[in-house]
Amino acid sequence: MFTLSELACLNERQSSYKLLKPWWEVFMDYLVVLMLMVSVLAGTLLLSRDRVVCLPIQPTPLSSNLSLASLGTSPEDVRTAPTSPASSPPPQPLFPPRLPSSPGAKSSPRGLRTNLDYQQYIYISQVCYHEALPWFSRFFPYVALLQSLVLLASGCFWFHFPLTSSRIEHFLAILAKCSESPWTSRALSHAARLDRGQGRPVEDGEKEEEEEGERLKVHLLHPVPTASLTRQSSLDSGTDSPLLVRSGSTSTAAPPSPCPSTLSRTSSLSTLSFTDTGSPQPQMSRVVPDATRPTARLDRSDGEQARALFERVRRFRAHCESSDIIYKVYIAQTVFKVLKVVLIVSYTTPLLGSITFIHVCQPLSHALTGYQAFECTHALASVLHKLLVVYLCLVGLFGLLGLYTLSWICHKSLRKYSFQCLHETGSMLDVPDLCNDLAFLLHMADQYDPLLAHRLSVFLSPVSETRLLEENLERRWGAERLRGMTTCDPQGRTQLQLVALSSLPPALFTLSQLEVLKLELIADAKLPTQISNMTALRQLHLYHCTAALEPGALLHLQERLEVLHLTFTQATDIPGWVYSLRGLQELHMTGHLGCESGVGRGWALGSLRQLRHLRVLTLRASLQRIPAELGEVAGSLLRLEVHNEGARLLVLTGLRRLAGLTELQLQGCQLERLPSALLALAGLRSLDLQHNCLRTLEELLSLQHLRRLSCLRLAHNRVLALPSSVGVLRRLELLDLAHNELQSLPPALFTLHRLRRLYLAGNLLEVLPAEVGSLALLRELDVSGNRLESLPAELCTNCLELRNLNVSFNSLGTLPPDVGSLNQLSQLDLRGNSLEQLPAELGCCAGLCGGGLLVENWLLHSLPRHVRDLLTRPCSSSTSSSSQPPSRPESDSFPTFSTSHWSFLLAAESRI
Repeated sequence: MFTLSELACLNERQSSYKLLKPWWEVFMDYLVVLMLMVSVLAGTLLLSRDRVVCLPIQPTPLSSNLSLASLGTSPEDVRTAPTSPASSPPPQPLFPPRLPSSPGAKSSPRGLRTNLDYQQYIYISQVCYHEALPWFSRFFPYVALLQSLVLLASGCFWFHFPLTSSRIEHFLAILAKCSESPWTSRALSHAARLDRGQGRPVEDGEKEEEEEGERLKVHLLHPVPTASLTRQSSLDSGTDSPLLVRSGSTSTAAPPSPCPSTLSRTSSLSTLSFTDTGSPQPQMSRVVPDATRPTARLDRSDGEQARALFERVRRFRAHCESSDIIYKVYIAQTVFKVLKVVLIVSYTTPLLGSITFIHVCQPLSHALTGYQAFECTHALASVLHKLLVVYLCLVGLFGLLGLYTLSWICHKSLRKYSFQCLHETGSMLDVPDLCNDLAFLLHMADQYDPLLAHRLSVFLSPVSETRLLEENLERRWGAERLRGMTTCDPQGRTQLQLVALSSLPPALFTLSQLEVLKLELIADAKLPTQISNMTALRQLHLYHCTAALEPGALLHLQERLEVLHLTFTQATDIPGWVYSLRGLQELHMTGHLGCESGVGRGWALGSLRQLRHLRVLTLRASLQRIPAELGEVAGSLLRLEVHNEGARLLVLTGLRRLAGLTELQLQGCQLERLPSALLALAGLRSLDLQHNCLRTLEELLSLQHLRRLSCLRLAHNRVLALPSSVGVLRRLELLDLAHNELQSLPPALFTLHRLRRLYLAGNLLEVLPAEVGSLALLRELDVSGNRLESLPAELCTNCLELRNLNVSFNSLGTLPPDVGSLNQLSQLDLRGNSLEQLPAELGCCAGLCGGGLLVENWLLHSLPRHVRDLLTRPCSSSTSSSSQPPSRPESDSFPTFSTSHWSFLLAAESRI
């Protein structure tokens, strides 16, 4: 059993197809219904009144024993021939004259006496019904009914064919959502105001069209004046949209309240004004029954539904424009209907004459009745003849409409659809032309109402989608929310990070105190002239974000912007305006800059010669040579960082033109020797060659010409031995040889009396020479992850400036008792050793209190109680701030990590 709701849903779905039925399809449906009525009427008459009445034909005496067929006489001759006997008796009239009867006499029967009883008459009538009556007279209603059903099925085949029905239902659902969406009315109203604002008068026909569209929308959304229909919020619904509700349906939903939020959900927003968020003009008031009511805006749910509808239309368009199956099925069914009509007319017209009133029957019943021929009359002959004529007229009219449909298909390009009317009015010039199935469906919908295509065009327009996104951004990302997202970076500057937005919110450009702006994965990041309001902006990050600038914004950034971070995929993604920022001081670029033959092409997108104030350049790419374009900024560039992501850097001759460099980083470049181009960098102070493939450092002797070199980082290489030539680097203050393959240290290393930081973690050292005591200025020493079994006493007695000592993950059995002499020690890491107890002299190191001693908990119990309490008690804020160990780097050239953090990372890496 099926429920009443299922019937209502089926009827509602069928009524939705009327949007795709042109006037000829509607007439064809009515003609088919009339054909069905004619066939049903004829069939009802046949079932209730169909019969024949037969009377015997009197035979002549000469032919009493012969059949009429053997004599060669026709039935008409039999009826007119004289019936005189062979003995020539006086002929008797067929109908003898009526004799006057006396009043008292009994009347005698009139007519010919046949000597047949009633059962014989019934028998003859039944036999002659099947033998004498033509088959078309008996089965015409059923044939007509079958033909009408075939025409009915062929008319709606494209609505139920699996390959087309899903697309049609999806199209109708989208069309319904587009018509009922509040954004449709706002966009159309805005387009109309733009036409009026450009000075083009609105024609009366356009006004009537707009009013008719609103009346149509209200009629489709609210078919019953006394009741309103609630709008479904789900965009994934099928054909249950209120657009397709029957005009006779009613709703028990309460009428919407007159509050602005409810008004935004109904179709009455077509009369509201559309506020232009991008123009500074004052906000216009809307036309509502209550003139004092403020301008309504789309609420959040309506905005999200409109955005989802844009995406849904985009995907449906891509799906439908890939094939033309609906167009082909419609042509096939139209051709089938025309051919079916031709077939019906061709075999029915000749059979029209077989439906007659009189038929002669010659049953083989002479022995039973004594007669060979009977004259029969068909009771429904005249009625069936008239019904057949009416049926043929309906079929002929149906065929004419089919021919008209074929001519319409041939003379009009139905697989292309152009919004020419919108382009002529100038309101929506960006609406693209459509093709294939989507174009055909819109052509069919235009036959019902052209305004439906106008409403769909709102969600085909990129400009309309952009305006919606801007309005949603303005609503969701207001100034208060952006201020709440503002944070401070480690340098104390105010920063804001925006990720994966469709475009930049207008309220962003009101944050005048913002210093750092990070934009990530924003497709349409357009910086308008309003960015000049951000007077404090100095640093900009663009992560996979191709930003476009207005002329006013470019002028502002040229004067104010100092630091720019760019992350891109290809060099072609680098905006051209980057190379015109004459006030830029730091440029950080991360992405693919091309291979050996393509480096010049990538950098040819812009010239660096205008970056006169550039001080820092960072390249995180897979380069094969140092770009020659760097020579254009050689006079101002102080720091160059190349992170090559493991690709081999083959050509470094471009470094010779950068004589003014003070800091150079070449990390992940697969270098096997120290580059000879370093000799040209006489002013170099910091050299970072970490994460390369250096095996020998014999070229250190050539670095003696770098008289200002104070920082040398060679960590994460494959250095086997440190040559004695390291002693020529007299001004060296930081030496990082961590994570190499060193087994011993040369005495020349300890002649670098200016050395303050020495990092030897992750090597193969078994002995730390006693000469380490000559490094009196040493502040940080990291020998974690080696094979040390003891520490020299000279380290504790001479290196009194030592503040950070990391000897974790070695094989130390004891600590020197003079460790208490290190009064400045604030960080001591002893984890992962073979210590059995700790010396009590650690209590003299006041800087270790508050967590400065890193050791296993069970070793703390080997200390005296007062020493253990001293080392484990927390320090006061003043003490901790004054005794906080300085970070590993002292200049701005290095990242700011605390000593404990750095030691922990080195210990963890060595342990791994």
